[in-house]
Amino acid sequence: MERVTISIDGDLLHAVDSLVREQGYPNRSEAVRALLREAAAGRHAAASQAPCVATLTYIFDHNVRDLSRRLTTHQHDHHELSIASTQIRFSHDSCLEVAILEGTNDAIRRFANTLTAQRGVRHPYLHLIPVRKSAASHSHEPGAPSHSHTTV
Repeated sequence: MERVTISIDGDLLHAVDSLVREQGYPNRSEAVRALLREAAAGRHAAASQAPCVATLTYIFDHNVRDLSRRLTTHQHDHHELSIASTQIRFSHDSCLEVAILEGTNDAIRRFANTLTAQRGVRHPYLHLIPVRKSAASHSHEPGAPSHSHTTV
């Protein structure tokens, strides 16, 4: 491991120390490494054809005319991206939905942007994670279907 020295102002250092306490990092170095890993992953995921897995979370008002049907139709129209989704009903009006997606960066972003631009959708958050697909496929048992693995 390399050692580097950085200079930051007092307010930013206070923010780093708060992050260390709140997230339970053992020290500042671990917190900074985690932030740098996330930034580096984000740069890799920014490549339009980069393979990614993602979570898309949002709140929607199921009383908005036809919104539930439009959201479901959009998800079915892009079933190749969807791994799983779940809904939690918060109240008579609001639901939280979490979708787990897999595809290229730009396909996932287009899907998420179209879905979350609907009237009645609030608090959207897309978290992209770059992945690598292994080229080799294998099976675990004789006669079982072969598959490849995703590496994060």
